[in-house]
Amino acid sequence: MAGVQEFTTRPELAGTFGMVASTHWLASAVGMAVLEAGGNAFDAAVATGLVLKLVEPHLNGPGGEVPIIGYSASDGGEFVINGQGTAPAAATLEAFGDLGVDDLVPGNGLLPATVPGAFGGWMLLLQRYGTLRLRDVMSYAIGYAGDGYPMLPGASAAIDAMAKTFTLHWPTSAEIYLADGTPASGSRYANKVLADTYARVLAEAEAASASRDEQIEAARRVWYEGFVAAAIDDFAGSAQIMDVTGRPNPGLLRGADLAGWRATVEEPVRFGFRGLTVCKTGPWGQGPVFCQQLALLDGFDLDDLRPGSSELIHTVTEAAKLAFADREAWYGDPLHTDVPLADLLSAAYADERRRLVTDEASAVLVPGSPGGRRPALPAYALAGGSVAAVPTTSVFWLVGRQAAARHRAGTPSSRCLPHHLICPYRPAAYPCMPRGLAAACRNPRSLLTALIRPSDHGGETVAW
Repeated sequence: MAGVQEFTTRPELAGTFGMVASTHWLASAVGMAVLEAGGNAFDAAVATGLVLKLVEPHLNGPGGEVPIIGYSASDGGEFVINGQGTAPAAATLEAFGDLGVDDLVPGNGLLPATVPGAFGGWMLLLQRYGTLRLRDVMSYAIGYAGDGYPMLPGASAAIDAMAKTFTLHWPTSAEIYLADGTPASGSRYANKVLADTYARVLAEAEAASASRDEQIEAARRVWYEGFVAAAIDDFAGSAQIMDVTGRPNPGLLRGADLAGWRATVEEPVRFGFRGLTVCKTGPWGQGPVFCQQLALLDGFDLDDLRPGSSELIHTVTEAAKLAFADREAWYGDPLHTDVPLADLLSAAYADERRRLVTDEASAVLVPGSPGGRRPALPAYALAGGSVAAVPTTSVFWLVGRQAAARHRAGTPSSRCLPHHLICPYRPAAYPCMPRGLAAACRNPRSLLTALIRPSDHGGETVAW
C-alpha cells in the first residue's frame, strides 16, 4: 500500500526541538525533561549521565570514567573532555611485581581501580558549557536512587551471577544489591547509599556558595577531596578483595590520587575522510585507531566491493588488524610518553602499511615503525600471546580501567592514564551526528559501518 512504511524496530526519528538518545528510557526521559525545562544539550547530557550510572549498575557506575566529545556553537567548534582518571601513584611496576602480577592487571577487585573520573568530567561539562544549576541536573538521579526504579533484566541477571562472589568476597556490594536477595527483573529497586551520597554532595556544594559555578566546583571538590575521597581512601587502604588471581589483594588507590586529578578540556584528534571530518579522543584512549583504519581504507577502491561481500569484509578486517597493532605498540598517555600521532595518521605511513594487506588473512601482530621508531610491546605479545586485554570493569563502584594497561617498562601504557577502550566520535561536518558505542575493542570496528556506506554503495549501510 502506498505511503505505508515497512515495520521496523529502529524507525527514523525527526524533530525540531531536541532529541536525547541513551541506553535507558528513564535516562533519555530525564535528558528530554532538562531540555524542556530550558536547559541546553550539555545540561541534558549531565543529567542523563548521572541517571545512567544509577539505573544500569551492570554497565557503568559513579566510580567510572567518561570521555566526552562535544560541539559548542557558541565556542565555534568541537571539544573533548578527558574524564579518564589516572592510575594511582602506588601502581608501579615494582608494586605489581611484589604482588605477583605480571604483564596484565587483574580485571576485577581493587588492583585495577583508577581515579573515578566520570563525576569530574560531568561537572566540567556542566560548568563550562551548561547553563543550569547543580540541583537542576542532580535532582533526577537523587530522586530515582531514593524512590526506586525498575530493575533491568540484564542488571538483575548480572547481580545474580555475582551473588556468590558478593556474599563471600565483596560484602559491601552484597549489602547494597543483595539486602533482600537478588532484585527481580522489573521490581522497584532503590539505591539509598547512592541517593544519600549524591544528596550530601549537593548539600555541601550549595552550602559552600550561592554562585552556580562555585557550587559546581564545590561539588567536584567534595567528590575528590571530601567525604567521597575519604571513603575510597579508607576502603581501598584497608580491604583485601578477592580478584581473578584467586587471592585477596589490597587496593592501591588513595585519596591523594583523587585530590591530584582534574578533568580537562582538549582539542580532538581530527581526520578527514571522504568529505567528513571525524573527531576522536587523543591517544590516551583508542580513538585514533578509528582514524588509522580510515586512513588505510581510503586507499582502497571500496566502490567496486559489493556490500557484505567477503572481499569487503576481508579488506576492512585486515586494515583493522594493522591499526590495532599500532594501538598496542604506540598509544599511551601523551603527557608521559611520546606518541607519534602525526606520523601514525600521515598519508605516507598509511600507504606504507596498506601494502601489507594481501589476499591472505594475517595471523600475526604487525605494528609499524612510524617515523622510523621501533615499536614497544610486552614480551608475551611479541611471542604471539593474547594482545587485546578487554577489562572486566568493576562498575559497582570503582572502575577497573588499569586492566587494559600493559605494565612493562618502556611501553606507553605502563604509566598514568591507562588504555581507554571507550570510543565516541563525531563527524564535524554534521553537528547533530555524534556517535558512540560501549563495546570495548569492538568500538572502532563497529562504528566504521556508519562511514563506509558511501555514495560508494548508493547510501546502503554495509554490515558485517
